[in-house]
Amino acid sequence: MAKIYVASSWRNKYYPQVVQRLREAGHEVYDFRNPPHGGNGFRWTDIDPNAPDWDFNEYAQGLHHPKAQRQFQADMEALEWADTCVLVLPCGRSAHTEAGWMAGARRRVIAYIPEMVEPELMYKLFDGVVGELEELVKALED
Repeated sequence: MAKIYVASSWRNKYYPQVVQRLREAGHEVYDFRNPPHGGNGFRWTDIDPNAPDWDFNEYAQGLHHPKAQRQFQADMEALEWADTCVLVLPCGRSAHTEAGWMAGARRRVIAYIPEMVEPELMYKLFDGVVGELEELVKALED
C-alpha cells in the first residue's frame, strides 16, 4: 500500500471523501486538515484575522510566525515520508507546489480532477490523471 500525501485546498469539497476512500483502500494518508501534531491544520487567519488583506511585508513576516513554521515543517516531513502524491482539484498554488516538489523528487503523482477545469498541459509531468474516485483507487494499485 502507498504512503500518500493528498495535496488540495481547504475549500475543496472532495478532499474529505478522497482521504476517507484512500484509507478504506488500505493506504496511509497524510491529512493536512488533521495533522499528526494535533489541531485542525493551519490557516493564515490563525496568525492574524486580517491575513487576507496583508501587504507583501506582512506576508513575508507571517512566513516566520511559529504557527506557519510548525505547519510547514509538518507538511515537509509528510512530503518526505510519502511515496505518492494525489493532487485533488480544484486547488491552489500550495497544492500545486507540493505536487511539483513530489514530481521533482521522482515520487508518483496522480491528479484527480472530479470537475473538469481548463486543460493543463504540464500535468503530463505526473504519472496519471483521473476523473473518478474509483479510477484513482485503481491507479494506486498499479
